[in-house]
Amino acid sequence: MTQRLGKWLIMKMRVTNSEQSESLASLLWSTVRSERCQSTSLQQGIIAKTSLSSPPWPEVKLPDPTEEAKFHAEVVQKVNEMIATGRYGRLFAVVHFASKQWKVTSEDLILMENVLPAECGDRIRLEKVLLVGADDFTLIGKPLLGKDLVRVEATVIEKTESWPRINMRFWKRHNYQRKKIIVQPQTVLRINTIEIAPCLS
Repeated sequence: MTQRLGKWLIMKMRVTNSEQSESLASLLWSTVRSERCQSTSLQQGIIAKTSLSSPPWPEVKLPDPTEEAKFHAEVVQKVNEMIATGRYGRLFAVVHFASKQWKVTSEDLILMENVLPAECGDRIRLEKVLLVGADDFTLIGKPLLGKDLVRVEATVIEKTESWPRINMRFWKRHNYQRKKIIVQPQTVLRINTIEIAPCLS
């Protein structure tokens, strides 16, 4: 567009006045050259900033490792003081048992649809502990907490069967009828204690 305008002005000025037309023509050609130089510089290295130039989330600055280690030591010391004095309140735990995760606390009852080899009255230990928490702190495993750190014990109270469920399939006008009674074995556990180690490492 600027080239066409410049050529048209040059032709017009040649007709009117030769001296003025030469000075104006040189100005116009200089502006056209500067625009060309700017466009080539943009194509070569300078990229316009758009919404896709940088990710939409803010940049995350990682903490200093020395400060993080110092903060970790302070937190562990506070938790050890709470455990030593017994000021942590009632403990709860998330336990993986019978292909499910259960959030339990002391004196809770668990009804699981599974068969245990243990007999009624036997005391068992739930070893897959994912998380233990109190009023002021929480210990999270990656993915499990150590066996020497947390101890969750339960007692088998009852071994029974579920209420029968009827699965009925029927096609009308086809003389097809199937009836299936489903009964699941059930085990009831009582959580006795949730104990935590006296000192964290």
